[in-house]
Amino acid sequence: MQTWIALLRGINVGGKHIVPMKELIKLMENRGFSNVKTYIQSGNVVFQSDTKPTDEISELIEGRFGFRPWVFILNASELKTALDNNPYPTDIGKTVHFFFCDQTPQNVDYELLESFKSPTEEYELVGNVFYLHAPDGIGRSKMAERIGRAFKGVTMTGRNLNTINKLIAIVG
Repeated sequence: MQTWIALLRGINVGGKHIVPMKELIKLMENRGFSNVKTYIQSGNVVFQSDTKPTDEISELIEGRFGFRPWVFILNASELKTALDNNPYPTDIGKTVHFFFCDQTPQNVDYELLESFKSPTEEYELVGNVFYLHAPDGIGRSKMAERIGRAFKGVTMTGRNLNTINKLIAIVG
């Protein structure tokens, strides 16, 4: 069995698209996934399966909770590579964010990104992961709020460095 990490986009945020993690674990176990573990309520799931799931997790959530979230799936090696490629210091966990894209962005509007960027922010795109260092906080970042506009046709979900480190620890 292979270990997989599912990053669910837009669940349990602002009182919308509520998915209790205990229920999600049961749904996934009943579907045949094993060793299912979640981390915080924002939709981080580590599990094992013989094959990479495609739409199963979003279908389970839709069937039980009535909405279909976008789910980004990666294996342990891909998660570790994303961590290794992080261009920013690893001791600033809440200020470094990883935005995982469903594909490697081809036409990024860097001029637009620069217009969103504060003087303290830095960013870098490596493959299908966009790294953002927002030392003043992600809540204050206009770039984080508007980043999708510069990535036409790309779906993404973000996690901070602390979450990535915790997922790596869960994977083992």
